[in-house]
Amino acid sequence: MENFSGWFHDILENADITDSRYPIKGMSVWRPYGFQIRRATLNIFRDLMDKEHDETLFPLLIPEAELAKEGIHVKGFEDEVYWVTHGGQTELNEKLAIRPTSETAMYPMFALWVRSHIDLPIKQYQVVNTFRYETKHTRPLIRVREITTFAEAHTVHSSTEEAAEQVETGIELYKKFFDGLGIAYLISKRPVWDKFPGAEYTMAFDTIMPDGKTLQIGTVHNLGQTFAHTFEITFENKEGNHEYAYQTCYGISDRVIAAAIAAHGDEKGLQLPPEISPKQITIIPIIFKDGGEEVMTKCNEIKDALESKGIRVQMDTRDIRPGKKFFDWELKGTPLRFELGPRDLNNNVAIIGRRDTGEKIEVSLDDNITQKVSDLLAEVEESMKANSWAKQEEKIVTLDSLDNVSDIVDEGKVVKFYWCGDEECGKAIEEETGVDILGINEEDIETDKVCPHCGKPVKHLALMAKTY
Repeated sequence: MENFSGWFHDILENADITDSRYPIKGMSVWRPYGFQIRRATLNIFRDLMDKEHDETLFPLLIPEAELAKEGIHVKGFEDEVYWVTHGGQTELNEKLAIRPTSETAMYPMFALWVRSHIDLPIKQYQVVNTFRYETKHTRPLIRVREITTFAEAHTVHSSTEEAAEQVETGIELYKKFFDGLGIAYLISKRPVWDKFPGAEYTMAFDTIMPDGKTLQIGTVHNLGQTFAHTFEITFENKEGNHEYAYQTCYGISDRVIAAAIAAHGDEKGLQLPPEISPKQITIIPIIFKDGGEEVMTKCNEIKDALESKGIRVQMDTRDIRPGKKFFDWELKGTPLRFELGPRDLNNNVAIIGRRDTGEKIEVSLDDNITQKVSDLLAEVEESMKANSWAKQEEKIVTLDSLDNVSDIVDEGKVVKFYWCGDEECGKAIEEETGVDILGINEEDIETDKVCPHCGKPVKHLALMAKTY
């Protein structure tokens, strides 16, 4: 895909996903088809999260005094906060921040709820919109001023060990989530200068977009006791002593939809994984003057059979040429297409087309069509996932020297290199190469290699990339 940026903009518009012409920069409208993709994605997310967390909902507005309590955290957002200063014509006594993220909205309430170790752990999540005055070049779903799909989990624990375990749980949940969408990902620990403000450390999921830039699609943060100290979240332990709680938080956003679109799309348009496609199969009756009624009867029979098994079906009965229908549903990425015309019916066969491979499969109408479609959907899901991971592997190169790292990254590659892990060295590498260190492998490695920049013993495999 030579011009990914142009393709991405066009597909959002042409496939009826979002409309960015809303008269505020960085804010878009979800169109019905896009909203259905979003809803299906969130259904997968909620099914996973509900096994571990309770869904909740906190207010949008945050008092300035609460936001100001956590100076380290707020410093990461201070230039991006929207403020409410008036209620009607009346100037407010205290400015209210429109939620840039929810720590400072949720944690004062946690402080009220937590009294004893028996109140712990708390594991809650919410799916809300957040607002950030983004000053960089905005891009729908990727860099926006209203994040319409901000899914954030917040947990409170009685020990540092339990919080660390929760981080690992969050990582496993997100792996299952992204695997379900067929999105390839890189997991890394952010360098200390790029971690979430107030966190002890940040684990991040990134995917490599078709242009070679990486897109952060999920983060998991170990907050330690930072926010507990600020908001007085304390509990009485089993020994009767009071101590500060330990916390984690993790989140995803609209970028997940962007990643799914980018990971699978092609020059024809969208390719949607079956789990998030609004319709998993489109039935296209090919109607002529003779035999049209019989074709429609058979198509409706197949539609009913598929829907009875929970398969989402679109019947396209528009009075337009079949070729235009094929084009439209290729553009919108429906995983399977079922074609039936009078001649097919006379021969007792139909054609099932796969969006991912373009393959056309002739099936007998005496076959168990429902089972055949179910099997094909499973095959499509696995094929799209494997293809996504294969494309990611092609974009990663390992270097022993950083002499030409900038050129390689400009060619759309992500670089792996052996690094000492020293902060001063890392910042110098970024300064000299103009390329960001994305993250490091979490575990220390054993190797005789030395850091290509400072010559110190190597501790990590690190990633460098251009980022969104």
